[in-house]
Amino acid sequence: MKTFDHLSVIGLREWIALTEWGVTGLRAKIDTGASTSTLHASDIVQFDRDGKPWVRFTAHLGTLMQLRHRHCEAPLVAVKAIRSSTGHVQTRYVIRTHLALGDRTWPVDFTLTCRKAMRYRVLLGAKALVDGQLVVNPALAYVQDTPTLSETSGKP
Repeated sequence: MKTFDHLSVIGLREWIALTEWGVTGLRAKIDTGASTSTLHASDIVQFDRDGKPWVRFTAHLGTLMQLRHRHCEAPLVAVKAIRSSTGHVQTRYVIRTHLALGDRTWPVDFTLTCRKAMRYRVLLGAKALVDGQLVVNPALAYVQDTPTLSETSGKP
C-alpha cells in the first residue's frame, strides 16, 4: 500500500473559511465527482470594473435552520457550462477566492448557483482537493480543526 506524507486527510464534510470575505464556520460537503467547487449564491450580476469583468452576488453561507448571507464582489474567472448528475446543463459564473481548511489556505475556483434546496451551501470539488493536496476518507467527517480568521490572516 502506498502512502503519501505530503497529503492531508479530510472527511466527507469539513468546516471551512472564505478568508477574503471574513467568513468562518462554513460547512462544506466534499464532492469528488464534481470537478469544480460550488457556492450557493443569488442576485448574481456581471459588471465591469476598470475594463475587466466582475460579478456581484449574495453568498448564502448559513444552514437551512440558521440563515447567513453576505454581499460579495469578485473578478470573473470564466463562464462554464456545468452538467448536473441528472444531465441538466446550466451556465454558471466562476470566481476565485481563498479557502481555508484546517491549517491550509489556497485559491479555489467556485461556480455560483442556487443551492437553496440543498443541505450544504458549499461543495468542494476535485480540483480544490488536488490543489490543496488533500485525500478524502469518506468514513470520516470534520477531521480538520475549524479554521479561524486569525489563523488564516496573511496566508492567501
